[in-house]
Amino acid sequence: DIAAAELQKLITPFILRRTKAAVEPDLPELTQIVNYCEMLPEQHDFYEKEKSRLRNYMLEARENPELNKNLSVLALRALMKLRQIANHPVLADKESDIGSGKFEAVIEKLETLLSEGQKVLIFSSFTTHLQQFADYFEEQQISYALLKGSTRNREQVIDSFKQDDKLLPFLISLKSGGFGLNLTEAGYVFILDPWWNPAAEMQALSRAHRIGQDKKVFVYRFISKDSIEEKIMGLQFYKSRLSDSILDTEAMAKKPALNELMALLS
Repeated sequence: DIAAAELQKLITPFILRRTKAAVEPDLPELTQIVNYCEMLPEQHDFYEKEKSRLRNYMLEARENPELNKNLSVLALRALMKLRQIANHPVLADKESDIGSGKFEAVIEKLETLLSEGQKVLIFSSFTTHLQQFADYFEEQQISYALLKGSTRNREQVIDSFKQDDKLLPFLISLKSGGFGLNLTEAGYVFILDPWWNPAAEMQALSRAHRIGQDKKVFVYRFISKDSIEEKIMGLQFYKSRLSDSILDTEAMAKKPALNELMALLS
């Protein structure tokens, strides 16, 4: 903290940082809520077994000269697997019939909002996760919009959501829909899984919380308890503090270093 303060003192005369709060003081109230979800018993068992297997594999890889060359890639793959299971086991194993505590929690909250006629933006970094909800909406005959990298009729999808009062949930890939969209028709934002870069999530919620919004905005982050997601949230907090203290927004966007990845697997 002392080093960060000294660095800030040196560079402050040369940097003008305009935060959203300073530039846009007339934005409506923003409420952010973290919803911690219990994994289902079978889901938790699957997660713990896979975590143990992956941890042992990574320890062996560190001692293997060939595997050690790609240790960061291997660690990212291992963490990806755990993130998938924490969301929904079927993301990690297409043949799995294990349910998801998070999925049930999201649906429960979502059904309440839809019954009130609320428009909801639903972000995930996994398109396969979004598809789980798309399948559910189709089964329940709920109209929805879906935007991901492969979406061809992007503008048509966006216009339909904005203009159709009966089109309430909008499933959006965090990577393809977190920037440049004005979706102030929605007063609720769901972030289904934490991303390494907290700035990406801030961009996502800014699709609704922006100039032109005349409603209070509520952001719900869904986090599986006792999982890698809690550790990623901690990493996000650290990056946000670093960015705030030394004005380094690029630091927020960087992928975790190898030591951070290994710590997440511990």
